[in-house]
Amino acid sequence: MERDLKAATGKREARKQDRRLAIMAIARRMFLENGYAATSMSAIAAELGGSKATLWNYFPSKEELFDAVLDDATAAYRQQLTDLLRPTPDLGATVLAFTRSFIAKITSRDAVQLHRLVAAEAARSPEVGLIFSRVPQRTRQLLAEFFAAAMAAGQLRQADPADAANVVTYLCMVLQQRVLWGGAAPTAAEIEAGAATATEVFLRAYAPERSHSA
Repeated sequence: MERDLKAATGKREARKQDRRLAIMAIARRMFLENGYAATSMSAIAAELGGSKATLWNYFPSKEELFDAVLDDATAAYRQQLTDLLRPTPDLGATVLAFTRSFIAKITSRDAVQLHRLVAAEAARSPEVGLIFSRVPQRTRQLLAEFFAAAMAAGQLRQADPADAANVVTYLCMVLQQRVLWGGAAPTAAEIEAGAATATEVFLRAYAPERSHSA
């Protein structure tokens, strides 16, 4: 009896999760195609084939749904960073691996499309910009924790880890700006060169301070 109850509960949870993913898939497509302001919860519910009340049971507001869509879109990348940003004796190799992956991520078609959507919508829907700002904040938090450990180990000079995270991410945005303004997507060679430059500049700026003998 208990086993049957657990099995039934598990099936219900699986159905709820499937429904939630279906909602986010529809919402993501509609946000990208129509924009945030022009996408309504009613339209999402209609395409889903359920009532608006059912949709609200999963997401009480459009803002929460948009936040969930962004979180889901970046979850795999955050896990990749969590696996990558671990204490290591070869700090340079890890920073290079990060800059390479980050440049590839922010210049990808999906990321550029989403960035343009937010830029177009933020003026009339300020909540869009506020929600979107949480995405880079999550990445920078992971970086800041990694840099704090590197500073404690003497691999980087003592500084504000959050500032260090901001610096390295800004250094990676050169190619992104080109793509956002309609330029060609970077080649693998351009990503590698951009990553190498960003890494070198960052490591020089945050190199451990040498002790001076008296």
